[in-house]
Amino acid sequence: MSHPVNDPHLLTLSVNDAEHEVVVEPRRTLADVLRHDLRLTGTHVGCEHGVCGACTVLIDGAPARACLVFAVQAEGADVRTVESLARDGELSDLQQAFGDHHALQCGFCTPGFLMLAEGVLAEQPDASREDIREALSANLCRCTGYQTIVDAVHATACSRRGTNA
Repeated sequence: MSHPVNDPHLLTLSVNDAEHEVVVEPRRTLADVLRHDLRLTGTHVGCEHGVCGACTVLIDGAPARACLVFAVQAEGADVRTVESLARDGELSDLQQAFGDHHALQCGFCTPGFLMLAEGVLAEQPDASREDIREALSANLCRCTGYQTIVDAVHATACSRRGTNA
């Protein structure tokens, strides 16, 4: 016997300024739907417990762990993934700063850091280096030691507000 609460739901998700209709079981995470149904594989899945931050996306402008959000919870929200950052084949200023400051090595955590940083910079455009370091401590990186990531985000913040780093 089928239980209506477990039956698949037709959702309309707004992801990267595009509407997507998907049929999902209520237990599926946003990360799984982004990766498997919408083929937006930039959202990485690391720990699946919300600890590492590799799956960070923006939901209505705020950083969120896509592995902890059910897809049905994202209906009606504006979801942005790392694929939204580059425009017309050009890297965003933040993506370019990650390259310029060598803020990535293996790259697995990079999409999560980029989306976390976008959310932080949108909420705190005047964020200090210390503010940035504290905010970025929510995500894990096993390669870079974090300093170059902080440098890249700080340089982007300074550039966006027209000041020197």
